[in-house]
Amino acid sequence: MILVETGETSGVVVAKAVGTLSASDYSDALVPGLEAAIAAHGPVAMLYWFGPEFDGFTAGAMWADMRLGLDHLKDITRIAVVTDDHVMAAMVQGTAIFLPMPVRVFGNDALGAANKWLLADDPAKG
Repeated sequence: MILVETGETSGVVVAKAVGTLSASDYSDALVPGLEAAIAAHGPVAMLYWFGPEFDGFTAGAMWADMRLGLDHLKDITRIAVVTDDHVMAAMVQGTAIFLPMPVRVFGNDALGAANKWLLADDPAKG
């Protein structure tokens, strides 16, 4: 499941992954939450949190994640991925060079730093 929280005034969308993610987690929770935040704020910053409760993705979820990114390339100003999974961190860092927005990976112990970075005026700092 994906738990989605949108900041009323901050323009930050937080998606917390719990268990094994499926395509319906994206279509039923993340996409509507993200699109509502974009409609309310314009472009938003995004935090993907893959904490210890995260077990993995189904193939459909991986496709839905990729499609979400492609559909909203201009709607997301920066992305923070929070995870202690070294394989996921490496995959995110490897694909980030192809994305038009800044992307940064943080460990689970740095969730506060990830939020601070998302809210910073200049993502290159911090």
